[in-house]
Order: sequence, then C-alpha cells, then structure tokens
Amino acid sequence: MNIVLWAIAGLVAAGFLFSGVFKLALSREKYIAAQPWAADAPHWAPKVIGVLEVLGAIGVILPAAVNVAPTLVPLAATGLALVMVGAVVMHLRRDEFPALVPSGVLLILAAVVAWGRFGPYAF
Repeated sequence: MNIVLWAIAGLVAAGFLFSGVFKLALSREKYIAAQPWAADAPHWAPKVIGVLEVLGAIGVILPAAVNVAPTLVPLAATGLALVMVGAVVMHLRRDEFPALVPSGVLLILAAVVAWGRFGPYAF
C-alpha cells in the first residue's frame, strides 16, 4: 500500500504542479480565455490558487522524499483536497459539468493520500 500511496501522491503532485504553473505563467487575459471562471473571480484569485497548488504539489512529495518533516505530507494533501472542494463547488454553481471530472478526480486522489498518510500508512 505504501507504493500505491507514493504513486497516487506522484499523480497528485504532477496534476497540481501543472495546474499551478499554468495559472502562474499565463497573463490574466490568456488565463481567462482558457478558463472562463476566472473572469468572475477577483483578479488575484488564479495566482493565489496557483501558488497554493504548486506548494501543495511540493508538499505531498518532498517532505517524505528527503525524510524531513514527513508529517507535512498528509497536511499538504488535505490542503489540496480543500482547494478541490472549492473548485467542485464553483464548477457546480457555474454549471460547468465537464470541469467537474478533473476537479473531482484530483479531490479523490488528494483525499486518499491524506487518509493513507494520516492513518494506517503514516510515515
């Protein structure tokens, strides 16, 4: 199960790293063209979410990989799951049902990592 949790954490990290860098790298106008929800959000929201996603992606891998404060892994996974709860709620309110799939999958994967690393398969 430890190997499975590492694999899931790797998928979570990759997904959130890509998403976070995407939010941080694009200008507001280009990001709105790609993601219409950002037009209705405060101008700072995509950048803040991007920073949280990049930090969370680092947090689900790095502490355990270097064996420095590995208890941060489930905290990072919980934080990412909470970010995805917000994304799911926002997509539901905007009737953006196709966008629920990636958000829901990342929510479930982050929650599984949090459960496993807080619970029976902690470091």
